[in-house]
Amino acid sequence: MKLLIVAVGQRMPDWAQTAYDDYAKRFPPELRVEIKTVKTEPRGSKSLETLLAAERERIQAALPRGCRVVVLDERGTTFTTKALAQQLQQWQLEGDDVALVIGGPDGLEPAFRAAAHQRIRLSDLTLPHAMVRVLLIEQLYRAWSVNANHPYHRE
Repeated sequence: MKLLIVAVGQRMPDWAQTAYDDYAKRFPPELRVEIKTVKTEPRGSKSLETLLAAERERIQAALPRGCRVVVLDERGTTFTTKALAQQLQQWQLEGDDVALVIGGPDGLEPAFRAAAHQRIRLSDLTLPHAMVRVLLIEQLYRAWSVNANHPYHRE
């Protein structure tokens, strides 16, 4: 199974890239993690609908066929670490690749968000995009560690 993080946005700051890379290399071979960055639509005189539609097209082009689409959404389901571990285990049992989608500065197109298989909430806080990427991969690693009885997670 592969976890694919599809993130709308530009290059991450060095500190965030270093943190992301550190967690990405910790995953075992049977649970690969990959990130695909899609270009943010230039802001200007375009309508919000036009911007989000352009970003949606780029996101959809980055998604593998048949993958489970999970979007990060402030109105999505909140998970505890244990619940995320159970969800990860369920995804692994189903065997499909999972794409976790992080929207751009204005979020995700409403129709794309509604059509996703799942919507999850990462935090009640508003976070910068670089922080979201790091927090997401850390929590995915933590969920894996719970399922693997690895000592990383402590309660």
